Amino acid sequence: MIALEKGIGWGADVVMMQEPVVEKEGYNISHPGYRLVRGGRTMTAIRRDTHLEFSEVDMGGDGDVQVFDIKYPSGREMRLVNVYDQLRQVEGVRSQGRPAQTARWKEIMGRNKIMLGGDWNAHSDRWDPECPPKRDEVFLTNLMDEYELTDVTNGEGTHTNTRNGEISRSLIDFFITKAGMADNLEIATDLATTSDHAIVCAHLRWDEGEGVKVSRKVTGWDIDGLKSEEEKENCEKAKKYWKDKSSERSILTEESSREELQKEAEWIQRNFVNHLNRCCKKVKVCARSKRWWNEEIAENRRILGSLKRAR
Repeated sequence: MIALEKGIGWGADVVMMQEPVVEKEGYNISHPGYRLVRGGRTMTAIRRDTHLEFSEVDMGGDGDVQVFDIKYPSGREMRLVNVYDQLRQVEGVRSQGRPAQTARWKEIMGRNKIMLGGDWNAHSDRWDPECPPKRDEVFLTNLMDEYELTDVTNGEGTHTNTRNGEISRSLIDFFITKAGMADNLEIATDLATTSDHAIVCAHLRWDEGEGVKVSRKVTGWDIDGLKSEEEKENCEKAKKYWKDKSSERSILTEESSREELQKEAEWIQRNFVNHLNRCCKKVKVCARSKRWWNEEIAENRRILGSLKRAR
């Protein structure tokens, strides 16, 4: 219920949940602000007074994938997919299958405007700068590569795990979408929940008309800031970390193959980006990158946009 109350506070049209509370005899889950559509281990809440039109499409996945086609008042359409990708338990014993991966993904991806979000239970340094050893990421990375999708996160961990008295955090709850839509997504991570998962809020600025286009995509890093006197210690740590990580790689020679060169270039790009995300402040260049633009103006603009949509 915390997620739904957060959704009301944020003015969210949709709240996507994974592993929702199981309804029992004499106990039904409901909310005055949302209409709840239950899958299996997913549940999607649709705001009762939303200005959007929703239609659910069955694409398989045995209740671990929910697909909704959405139509805006302007006539624009998009597809929203709620995913819980995890092994199914039968009488307390985990089976070998992940129902979400059995969905009809070729049909699901048959839209130009599509956004997928949920609990992927996949670990990779492709989206998590602090990634532990890679695990269960093959399905998701293949999906992203085949349909040219990009992950949209703010780099903050979303799942907290405690083992042997030590707390670790991983990034496994996030959105993926086409690059064009990713530029219009604003992401916020709220760790203040009673669950071991954070709530990820995505604000899609896609149906506000033309006007000034704003890109929220990270286009650089504040390298000069890292080299400042205040960041001297952090800078030295960053240098040492990269030196230690890169020294583990084999050295290419003139006899190295094209495939080896390609793999090394991809490794450098992926890991160097993750390294910069970890140690540098991200720079988001947009049409409103002015010194006088601040959070107060941004918040007032969000309020104005919500009032316009309500009208």
